[in-house]
Amino acid sequence: MDCDQVKCIALTFDDGPGKYAGTLLDTLKKYDAKATFFLEGQYVKSRPQYVKRMVAEGHELGNHSYSHPDFTKSEPGTIRSEIQKTQDAVKKAAGVEPKLLRPPYGMADLQVSDIAAEFGMPMILWTAGSQDWSSKNVDAIQKQTLAVAKPNSIILMHDWVKQTVDGMPALIKTLQNKGYHLVTVSDVVKNEDLKPGDIFPVPDGWEK
Repeated sequence: MDCDQVKCIALTFDDGPGKYAGTLLDTLKKYDAKATFFLEGQYVKSRPQYVKRMVAEGHELGNHSYSHPDFTKSEPGTIRSEIQKTQDAVKKAAGVEPKLLRPPYGMADLQVSDIAAEFGMPMILWTAGSQDWSSKNVDAIQKQTLAVAKPNSIILMHDWVKQTVDGMPALIKTLQNKGYHLVTVSDVVKNEDLKPGDIFPVPDGWEK
């Protein structure tokens, strides 16, 4: 998919795989939509079958730590362990290792950047959020997502929010009717030339 030529959007799901991930995967498959899942190792360990299915069905996996601590308040050894344990859990579940890191809460600093670089991973934040964890309302989630949808958006969502998963068929149909192709984060950022330890999109005040 060439996102320079067509309108692309990357839906990203954090903190999973959540218990509704199977339903979400059914919806994505039905509409031939791809997504990126930033997984927590603790849930990869308890729901490996979803992780295996994500890979088999062409979705992208990212590392979102093992137990979701704030990396900017963590010791280097803790950060390394959180990333490594999740890499190991995903590899065990699905035979692949994530190549992207999304730090918990989207919180990163230069130390986190240096450790991400050690793992060969750029850090991916988001251009906008669905605010699904806060509203937990199907209509509000759809309205917010459509309001922030732009070409090459990276939208933050959560597959543990039932209302997000319930509203996904209608949301995908609407986005596709607006001409969007639902793709992975790597499709959207492929022209950004991201290096290990880089952060995208660059937060306000972040010194490269």
